[in-house]
Amino acid sequence: MKETIGDLFQKETKYIRGKLSGRPLLWHKKPKAYKKYPKAPKISLEIPSAEGGAPIWTTIAKRRSVRNFKDASLTKQDLSRLLWATQGITKRDMGFAFRACPSAGALYPVETYLVLNNVERIDAGIYHYNIQDHSLEQLKKGDFRSQIAQAALDQDMAYAANAVFVWTAVFGRAKWKYEQRAYRYVYLDAGHIAQNLALAAIALILGTCQIAALYDEEVNSLLAIDGKEESVLYMSVVGHPR
Repeated sequence: MKETIGDLFQKETKYIRGKLSGRPLLWHKKPKAYKKYPKAPKISLEIPSAEGGAPIWTTIAKRRSVRNFKDASLTKQDLSRLLWATQGITKRDMGFAFRACPSAGALYPVETYLVLNNVERIDAGIYHYNIQDHSLEQLKKGDFRSQIAQAALDQDMAYAANAVFVWTAVFGRAKWKYEQRAYRYVYLDAGHIAQNLALAAIALILGTCQIAALYDEEVNSLLAIDGKEESVLYMSVVGHPR
């Protein structure tokens, strides 16, 4: 049977004992761990509260995919807590910034963008999450519900949700160390992040549904990223369950 591109990728990126490259890491060429939009209007987010919410065992038991949402606003505080739970900095020690989710080699190639539809005290639009100072950078202002829903294979839940989280990978951050095997790791990283979002949403009595079915280049175009050095991986909708 002829090998397909997926079969070849899996085979060619295997680690085999005695055949690892062992190449030295060029530390002076290590990519930056954070992406910023310095000219974009910035919206500060409240320090996320660690109080309240259901116990972890309860949140795991209640996790379900939610595709129907009420017409009710998401609070700015809840958005802050969701962002912190996915990629927020949880500890700073000896020059390192540890985040809420694991990442292969602590390289953190995944970036978070948001299409905000109905969040209190934040204009509808497209935003980038600035992890270093826990803020939002406004990239585009306006109603993008139709565009994001169409890009999500015309799934209405992306139109009705309060917010759509869009995760991309800056591939060079992971390839610097892991070369072609890095492509395995960026998807694992995105999965860790999405699961944290799903559990945090349950603790806040919110619902999520993860979306891997998407028109890649339509999403990339909406975010104004090149689709090569940085490209969309995954999305999730968030809202009040109906």
